[in-house]
Amino acid sequence: MRNVHTISVLAALTLAGCATVPPQIAGTDFAPLTPKQVASQNTRGERVRWGGEIIKVDPKPDSTCFEILSRELYSDARPSRHEGSDGRFIACSKGFYDPAVYTKGRELTVVGQVAGTEQHPVGDFNYTYARVDADNVYLWPHRAAVEPFPSYYDPYWGPWGPWAGWYPPPVVIVHERHH
Repeated sequence: MRNVHTISVLAALTLAGCATVPPQIAGTDFAPLTPKQVASQNTRGERVRWGGEIIKVDPKPDSTCFEILSRELYSDARPSRHEGSDGRFIACSKGFYDPAVYTKGRELTVVGQVAGTEQHPVGDFNYTYARVDADNVYLWPHRAAVEPFPSYYDPYWGPWGPWAGWYPPPVVIVHERHH
């Protein structure tokens, strides 16, 4: 019985390690608001953790503002790769964040207080952004590219390949038509 308990504890610890939130953006005391809700309600003062894809970075003399396409967060606070979005938001943080590092398309998660809304053009449309005064900004590392197995194309590499025993490639007979 003791082994079952030990195995259960180890399994729980292993699974908990899979969803570790980086300490800079950890916590549980966040309002369940989306950028769309804040933009429509002009909410202020709520503490949020939002993330998404960087659209634009705007360094200013004492802070840097990020325009972000919001994405739902996974349990580890990383933005999901799903197509849906909760709108755009602007997150501003004190200090300089280099636009050469914080590039378009990179994933970012911020923690901070909702500071109301701002309006800026997106093309010819005047868009209302939720704004966050970010205490913490976390730039996620690039996702590892996963190559399908096998990693090269070979028309003869299929179910008759080495994992099923070696068999010669199929014979293809082409009949020429004479007109």
